[in-house]
Amino acid sequence: MSQVEEKLAKSLTAESVELIPFLPYLLCDLWELGSSPTDIIYLIKKHIKKPEQMKVLDLACGKGAVSVQLAKQIGCQVKGIDITLEFIEFARKKAKELGVECLCEFQVEDINESVNIEKNYDLVILGSVGDVLGNPEETILKLKNIINPGGWIIIDDAYGKDGVNIDYYSKNEWCAIFNKTNVKLVEEVFVNDDALIDLNREQQDFIVKRAKELIEQYPEKASLFESYIQSQQAECDELENHMTVVTLLLKAIEK
Repeated sequence: MSQVEEKLAKSLTAESVELIPFLPYLLCDLWELGSSPTDIIYLIKKHIKKPEQMKVLDLACGKGAVSVQLAKQIGCQVKGIDITLEFIEFARKKAKELGVECLCEFQVEDINESVNIEKNYDLVILGSVGDVLGNPEETILKLKNIINPGGWIIIDDAYGKDGVNIDYYSKNEWCAIFNKTNVKLVEEVFVNDDALIDLNREQQDFIVKRAKELIEQYPEKASLFESYIQSQQAECDELENHMTVVTLLLKAIEK
């Protein structure tokens, strides 16, 4: 079991790497896997001049929902990277379907490798910080190395709610990290609690449906799929009760 597989499984709320081959099917009804393209496009249009001229890198792009819609609605060049081949194939298909394949490039790669290779972008997007690239401070420093001086970073994550004893960074702790890494928090867009609950219920219904189909097909792996349903529900409960989901626009401070 490789470290890459472990991080991939964790990022998609899978408790075992044994589930990885089944994740594309479990998530086949979902295009947006995490980040809100609407919120990201809002932040870009509001704060970045001539966004159509941007060169954008979308790390852990999933099925390309953000990348493709950026290309479609803004007209910028976007490169999306994800380690899951099936997700990248879907992203390429959607780009072609929406007529923006000339603006989109998709690549299968571990983003831990990508951050050491990719350079000279105007904007880098990371759908969820987690610990895939290290702790939040390490992650932001790696993202800064990808962008031009004074460039932009968008991350989609969550603040731990005040007074709730969970192992998650509060807003004040995030702000301390921003100061330490020389980035400025330009704007934050919060997900409405009711909207989050509705989205979680909708997505969980799709996942449960596909998991039940897999249980019928692979009865000997029933516990694997049932465990995934439970872990997904636990994540939904944690997001709804203990966190504030937020999309952050950061700007690198030029020295």
